[in-house]
Amino acid sequence: MCGITGIYAFNELGRFFSINLQQATLQLNRRGPDFLNTSLHERINLGHTRLSIIDPNPAANQPMTDSTERYTIVFNGEIYNYREIRQNLQNQGVEFSTESDTEVVLKAYIHQGVKCLQQFNGFFAFAIYDEQSKKMLLARDRLGIKPLLIYQDEDKLIFGSEMKALIRFGIEKEIDYVSLKQYLQLNYIPQPYTMLKKVRKLPAGHYLIVEGRENQTEEAFYQIPYQGKANSGTKSYEEAQSEFAQILERSVQQRLVSDVPLGSFLSGGIDSSVIATLAARHTDKLHTFSIGYKDEPFFDETNYAQLVAKKIGAEHTVFSVSNQDMLDHIYEILNYIDEPFADSSAIAVYILSQRTKAHVTVALSGDGADELFSGYNKHAAEYRLRQNSWKVGLVKSLSGVWNALPKSRSSKIGNKIRQLARFAEGAKLSVKDRYWSWATFAQEDEVDDLFNEKIRAKAVQEVYDERKQDILQHLQHNGVEDFNELLLTDMQLVLPSDMLTKVDLMSMANGLEVRVPFLDHEVVNFGFSLPAKYKIDASYRKKIVQDTFRNVLPKELYQRPKKGFEVPLLKWLRHDLHDMVMKDLLSDEFVEKQAIFKVEEVQKIKQKLLSGNPEDTHARVWGLLVFQHWWKKWFA
Repeated sequence: MCGITGIYAFNELGRFFSINLQQATLQLNRRGPDFLNTSLHERINLGHTRLSIIDPNPAANQPMTDSTERYTIVFNGEIYNYREIRQNLQNQGVEFSTESDTEVVLKAYIHQGVKCLQQFNGFFAFAIYDEQSKKMLLARDRLGIKPLLIYQDEDKLIFGSEMKALIRFGIEKEIDYVSLKQYLQLNYIPQPYTMLKKVRKLPAGHYLIVEGRENQTEEAFYQIPYQGKANSGTKSYEEAQSEFAQILERSVQQRLVSDVPLGSFLSGGIDSSVIATLAARHTDKLHTFSIGYKDEPFFDETNYAQLVAKKIGAEHTVFSVSNQDMLDHIYEILNYIDEPFADSSAIAVYILSQRTKAHVTVALSGDGADELFSGYNKHAAEYRLRQNSWKVGLVKSLSGVWNALPKSRSSKIGNKIRQLARFAEGAKLSVKDRYWSWATFAQEDEVDDLFNEKIRAKAVQEVYDERKQDILQHLQHNGVEDFNELLLTDMQLVLPSDMLTKVDLMSMANGLEVRVPFLDHEVVNFGFSLPAKYKIDASYRKKIVQDTFRNVLPKELYQRPKKGFEVPLLKWLRHDLHDMVMKDLLSDEFVEKQAIFKVEEVQKIKQKLLSGNPEDTHARVWGLLVFQHWWKKWFA
């Protein structure tokens, strides 16, 4: 658990900003409160924070410099196969002075260059500086599990694990209104963009070599191996199940190696239950953790988690939290987030991470399986629509009925009506437009209407269209057999920009490291070697995941509806957070003074929130509140 930052100065003016290195590094202290250090060079200055010092050898501290004092590294992450790589290097005569994976990364780069990235199995973001050539390498892991943000202008390039470190360097803060427009639709910002112009995220599976302002090279060292229907393969479903079980168990085993206490999240869903079951096979007494809602039984799934824990013999802890417990942390969460991110389930992940950290330092999770193997409700809806059965026609024909009925995520019936209405509307659209519609909480014209005229002009339509089409580029077909196109889009949009961002932010805010076995690149490669029919059919989502582990999981897990990791947001916004909505961040006075949104349009959204037919308005209001809090902190 670490935080990294640094600055590459292109000229003397850029070097002046290096005076902020210490303070910028301090901004990352929740990622690593136990140790902070910096390394100063003529052009490049590096900073590093770390949660704990496992290796007592001072040479293991970071920034780490090799014995020749030519190469220096700051590293964040874990390399699970570093011992194997270390041994191969030792066989070639390379000497090591520590037991750390950081030194393995550094020595691998020294002796192999960027080709070393192909060997690393793990998650990481790091920078290596070559004092002799004045060259810096930045790299980010294959799936984007760890963040790496970059700011650049004429004088300097600054990087860091979080936006707050970059801001502390004194960078120019200018809102990217195209990012804001997409954020107000999705409630997160699609990577590689951020809410600030000149700041971007290094794409997953990419590296950047910097040798000055004009001499830079950025390339991908990994891409998800998908070539359309050519991925159908020849292995039978039974052979695929057997191979999948072996690959995933190996991934879990690798992530159990730890010098600190380790446990596993256990929500009661299929994904976390599979991971915990596999981990229990290789752990004397696995500790598992889940969160329950004592005030909200509709959202509580802890009974399923307890069934799994009992079956695998885990020592299970349920954190039963009240609405007030979660509400008490909202401002703490909002203050930690350094660019708008409004997936409300982050609140629950924050509480789960905080309380889990009191027991262990590392936790396994089941994240990634939904995107990789087709686990979302929208996947089931898309599959049914592509089958074009009589049921699809019936739902479409009743579109007017669904639209007339009250809809809400906070009740079983209201949520079902909401889903039917979205399905009927999506059925009228092209595959690309349908994907975007089902991914968003607001239509494009609704966001445009929200902006005042000056801001609407800054959200340049051509740039917005270009970014949107880039996101949707893989959606070319509309058949059941082409379903992997949709999953690839999820892997490149939803996974890094929403799910992994949420887990990284909320776990790091509490000094907890989360490891994700489903996102081992060998598991991902395997997943995209499978035909879509192995992942989804008319009866099952995540078909191969469910079938492979059916005999080792409680049967009750297969007799329950899919639920997200949600919180009772609508209820909070109407009651506990009412003043935040009405009197503070979305008050007429604040909105008018801010001069981004139209007061009358914000009023309409607030009225919809309080109506008997709120639909998804609570998500839109939450997205606005998160942005307003962020804007007030950095721009007011």
